[in-house]
Amino acid sequence: MTDTQVFFIAVFGLINFLISIKGVIQCSKKGNSYGITWGLFPLGIFVWGDAVIFGIFWSIASFACLVLRDWLLFLLIFSVFWLVRSIGETIYWFNQQFSNTQRYPPEQLFGHKIFKGKVIEEHDAIWFINQIVMQCITVATVITTIYLTHLWLTSF
Repeated sequence: MTDTQVFFIAVFGLINFLISIKGVIQCSKKGNSYGITWGLFPLGIFVWGDAVIFGIFWSIASFACLVLRDWLLFLLIFSVFWLVRSIGETIYWFNQQFSNTQRYPPEQLFGHKIFKGKVIEEHDAIWFINQIVMQCITVATVITTIYLTHLWLTSF
């Protein structure tokens, strides 16, 4: 690993540890487990409840990759994480699309200003947009996971 890669992974792990601490505060002290965390989306952290678990996960993954000095493993973990996360989110938004229970009002969601309109009665268009965005992420991460797995396995 290059010094830049080591630095990136170390900072990534530290930031995620701090995010996890903030998530604990948001969830336990402020009762904000479902509060949206706009800037943390690239980490798969959509709400503060996610931050608690994923912050710890990313910190441990970063530490393991630093100990093993393996940049490809770090990239592979990131890709596999997003593969699993995007499949779960696709299912979530598919279910939200047809549910009468709205956990998040459509107006609060990113992209609602562009994708306005009701699909079926009270079901908003932004929900199927979120679903297909996650499907696209799934496709991209299947490819990157296969490619990075090949690179990682041939590096031994």
